[in-house]
Amino acid sequence: MCCLLNEKEIIEAALFAAGAPLDAKTLGLIIDRPKKEVITIVRSLMEDYMNRTSGLELIDLGERYVLQVKPVYTDLVRSLAPKELPSPILRTLSMIAYHQPVVQSELVEMRGNSAYDHIRELKERGFVKAVPHGRTRLLQTTTMFGDYFGLNSDDPELIKKKIVELSRQQSGQTGLNRWLGRKVVAVSPMYESLMDLCGIREYTVINAYNPTEEEIDALADVYKLIITRGYTERVSKFYDGEIIEVRSTTFDDLIGSIQALESISDAKKAEESIEKLRELKERYVSKALTISKKVTPATDMVARIVNDLHIGISAEGVEIAPDYGTSSEGASVGEGADIIVPTHQNLNGDLIKRTCSKYDAIIDGLKALEEKQD
Repeated sequence: MCCLLNEKEIIEAALFAAGAPLDAKTLGLIIDRPKKEVITIVRSLMEDYMNRTSGLELIDLGERYVLQVKPVYTDLVRSLAPKELPSPILRTLSMIAYHQPVVQSELVEMRGNSAYDHIRELKERGFVKAVPHGRTRLLQTTTMFGDYFGLNSDDPELIKKKIVELSRQQSGQTGLNRWLGRKVVAVSPMYESLMDLCGIREYTVINAYNPTEEEIDALADVYKLIITRGYTERVSKFYDGEIIEVRSTTFDDLIGSIQALESISDAKKAEESIEKLRELKERYVSKALTISKKVTPATDMVARIVNDLHIGISAEGVEIAPDYGTSSEGASVGEGADIIVPTHQNLNGDLIKRTCSKYDAIIDGLKALEEKQD
């Protein structure tokens, strides 16, 4: 019967009926042709699909072939497709794929007892295989998993990338780590560049001072939260984990902030950053050595920078104030000051650049006044 029919059409019908990838060997058995000939026929069929107007496409997964709906039409016909994996089971599968091989007992610890039912269904569908491992089992994905998600390789790194992509689609960026069953470090937006100074690569950015509902939900996945000093009471309304307070007014502040994150930092990167900050501080202190004018700091922030530069203080000195104008209590700050120091809210760049801008404002301002007086 096969010889009387068009072999290309038989292969097309087989792929359509399967609804899943078929390898060249299986297709060869259907049309009674060797693998090499099957590959040639399938390639010809692929060219047909590329040259015709169709809602379908034929994909080569490495001598395994699948006939599927083109991505542009997927959302339109999704409701008509066979039932997809329920979200809880998909999350369990994501964790297996990302952490594989993963010990079943550890997975159950992360996902709860319902994971046993999830694992059973995933094994029945052929997505996961279990290998005896002492009194428990090691879980990992199968070739069927790759077929289902359109992967042409079992490479663990490729699978991880696919899982991250899938997790973001399902739960958004802030829910990614929950899908992967891992706790993360979170940092307020202003201190994101501190992560680079410490060599911390796994973190998420959350405005914990006034979080959205999504950010409050994301805080459940955070085990260390890095915020500006003095905001712990405010942030504790939304978060009950470990809080690390940091600040960045002076170079010593930045050094102290890096040291405060020692347990989660890359030691080499952190030490390099600390050395760079010490060199910067020495450079600015040297620049301020020639300044003879004394100053009157309007706030503690300004006083700390002035002290760092070893500049004299006097009630009759040059008034220096921050640029925010009004204190948190609503009082006027530094009105009519001789020198205005920019604060973080009005500065761009990373923490080091912002800190340098404050020192520059004071040194350049004082030198300008001295030149004017001369």
